[in-house]
Amino acid sequence: MACAAAQILVQSLPIPGRRGIILRNFTDQGVRTIKDAAKRRAAARELAKKLGVEIKTAYLAIGPYDLVIHAEAPNDETLATYLLSLGSRGNVRTTTLKVFSEAEVDKIVGAVA
Repeated sequence: MACAAAQILVQSLPIPGRRGIILRNFTDQGVRTIKDAAKRRAAARELAKKLGVEIKTAYLAIGPYDLVIHAEAPNDETLATYLLSLGSRGNVRTTTLKVFSEAEVDKIVGAVA
């Protein structure tokens, strides 16, 4: 289910920046304090902005992941810093997919020997 959502998001992504689909699961702590989710979301967006990560879209998901987020960052290191910073707070665990636009896929496939 989350992979299908990621595929739908990828089809409409613009080319600039490093794109990632972030799949998040709440930890036990994150679920126990779920009533603070709106505050945590605002803090996560503020941290992203401070680090140079743009949260394009975020969805609550039903399935193996609790949240599906489309983010863009200037480079992989910036995105990794953001994800580690979030994880260190103890409310979510993340899995990240680096994604390619259709134009980038065509270029990659064109280079296959």
